[in-house]
Amino acid sequence: MNIILFLIVGLIAGFLAGKVVEGHGMGLVVDLVVGVIGAFIGGFLFSALGISVGLGLIGSVIVAFIGAVILLFLLRLVTRGRAGSRRSY
Repeated sequence: MNIILFLIVGLIAGFLAGKVVEGHGMGLVVDLVVGVIGAFIGGFLFSALGISVGLGLIGSVIVAFIGAVILLFLLRLVTRGRAGSRRSY
């Protein structure tokens, strides 16, 4: 049951992060992957900083959402850097 809740939290967080950063959702699978990776990133950062959002589903979604936004922001920086460095002659 815990893995199902973890996947639901990841899906919600990924969808919301996609809406905030990209302006739209990115599809079920990508939203899920972004949310799950974001949950790990957010959990690591909040733990390292000693911040506690609280237990429960809403606290988990908040942490995963913040991690997913950070992930999408970093991916956007990396992909823009690559695209910007190419010159067409």
